[in-house]
Formats: sequence, C-alpha cells, structure tokens
Amino acid sequence: MDFALSDEQEALAEAERAWLTKNDPITARRPVIDDGPARITAAGVRHLAESGLVGLLTPDMGGTHVDLAVLVEEHGRAGSPLPIAELVVAARLLEQLDHPAFEAAESGDQLVVPALPSLENPSLHAQIDGSNLRLSGTTAPATGLLDAHSILILATTDIGAEVAAVLPVETVTVRNLETLDLTRSWSVADVDAILEEGNWSALQPGTVALLHDELATFRAMDALGAAARLVDMTVEYAGQRTQFDKPIASFQAIKHHCANMALSVEASRAALWAAAVALDGDDADARARAVSAAAAYTGDGASTTAQTALQVHGGIGFTWEHDVHLLIRRIKVDELLDGSVSYHRRRLVTA
Repeated sequence: MDFALSDEQEALAEAERAWLTKNDPITARRPVIDDGPARITAAGVRHLAESGLVGLLTPDMGGTHVDLAVLVEEHGRAGSPLPIAELVVAARLLEQLDHPAFEAAESGDQLVVPALPSLENPSLHAQIDGSNLRLSGTTAPATGLLDAHSILILATTDIGAEVAAVLPVETVTVRNLETLDLTRSWSVADVDAILEEGNWSALQPGTVALLHDELATFRAMDALGAAARLVDMTVEYAGQRTQFDKPIASFQAIKHHCANMALSVEASRAALWAAAVALDGDDADARARAVSAAAAYTGDGASTTAQTALQVHGGIGFTWEHDVHLLIRRIKVDELLDGSVSYHRRRLVTA
C-alpha cells in the first residue's frame, strides 16, 4: 500500500497537538491524581463540540477513520482522558439510527459512550421476546462511562440478530474499575433492562463486528501515541544524561535501544494507518485481517517500547514524579482491552 497523510490530515494533527499542549492533560491530572479516577473536563467536551470533531464520521462532515486515527494518536501522546474515538463512533451510530440523542451528542450537550460485550469473555446477553428486547449482564470495560449521560449498547442476540439501545446511565449500574491507568477512567456497566418496541433498534449485520474493529484499532492507536512520546522523551533524556563525562546517547547500546524504539513506532503507525484505511472499506475479511495485524503488532511493540524507555531512563524513570510511568501504565491497559495481543494473533491465524 502506497499511503501518506494528506496536508489536511497533518494540519489536523498539528492543531490537535497544539490544543493538547496548551491544555496539558497530565499537568492538570497531577494535583488530583490521588483523589480518584481521571474525569472528562468541560474544556475537553467544549473543544470537541466547537471544532465539530464529534461528528467527524457523519456524512455531513465526510471525515475518514484515518482522520480520526491522527487525532487519537495525539490524545494518546498527551495522556488525555477524553475518549475521542468512542464519542465520534457513537455519534456516527446515533446518526445512522436517526436517534434523537444525536444532536445533543454532536453539540456536546450529552456524552454518549458506546459499550459492547467483551471479545474474549462475553457476559452481556440480548434476547428478543416478541417486540421487546431484554439486555442483561455486564459490558466490556469502557472509558468515559463515569461522565457519560447515556450508554449506547450494541449486542448480538441469541439468534444472531444485531441490536442497539441507548440507555441513560441512571438506568444501569456503572462500576468503576481500578486499573494501572491513572490518566483515564475505566468502568463497566451492569445492565438488566427490558426495552419495548421503539426503545431499541435492529442493526445491519456486521455492525457489531465493525465497532469491535474500530475500538481495537483506536485502542492500539492510543498506545502508539503514548509510545511515540516515550521515544521522544527517551532520546531527549539520553542526550542530557552523562556517564564517564559523556552523554549516554553516545553509547552504542543506548543508540540501539532508541533505534529499535523508533522502528517499532514507525512500523506500528504504518500498520495502523492500513487498518484505518480498511475500516473505511467494504471488505469485512480484509478489514479483520488488517485490524488484528495492527492491533497485535502495536500492542506488543508499544509495550516493549515502554519497557525500553524505562530501562534507558534508569532510576529517575521509576519515580512517581516522572511522567514515564503514567504513559507505561496507559500502554499496558491499552494492550489488554478490545482484544489482547494473543486474541488478535489467534484471530489472524483463523482469518
């Protein structure tokens, strides 16, 4: 595949990075890091609404998954608590369903977060009884649920039909999860609801699989952003830290470490761009292969890059005050959710 970002996509990434630099999420998180999970800020929601990014994937905006990918990478790089991919994907689904919550989601008046059954241990069940839909069980972990107004649940029924329903958060039980990640909130929703006709929607076959692939791609893209920042931090530190009156960056072993980290990041980025292009295509099998290849490669590579960054930073990298551990924690959680590395490798074997 011969592919490169367009000038517009590069400008989009630069603009988002500028906003994130001005409103540095990690700097804002530091003073309250012991007070509870990271929350979505009003400034972040206002930014997405005023810039029109929530509706990026709707026909009116005409954006692509590659456009969204460059944004997600910047948010991963910054350690942002804003679930930009989830909010954008939810808005597109709401628009497709002609749901009344779409306008409020697009304007930022309401946060609607999508939720799915877990890929590897599904415990969310759906059954159609006449014209009613019964949803019961627990969703996969999702970020942003603590601050959401509604949850957009997608599931496959026991007879293979695909369904969706928008539930106010007060009608489900949201349980916060304690994870390694200190830069985002992670929660599951316990659901037990019977929805009458008109309160749920039938979906086109393949919609649930597409959403799984979207979330897997953007989870890996988030990890890539964090890994890319760790590469920059490590190279800068290696140029400043001295041993035997020489910068450690002059040592062959450190050069190899930094080169391997940079290679992993660039290869992962290429794989994820290919996955994002496949998300915009119509070939579900090709999409599944591209997504799992990218998610598996990036998940493993980002984790290795994080460990190498910690090693090169040495003692200071282990300190609470340094940002290295915050990015490592984020990467390790990304590695496990929306399909682990082993899950995506198994999926590739059977594809």
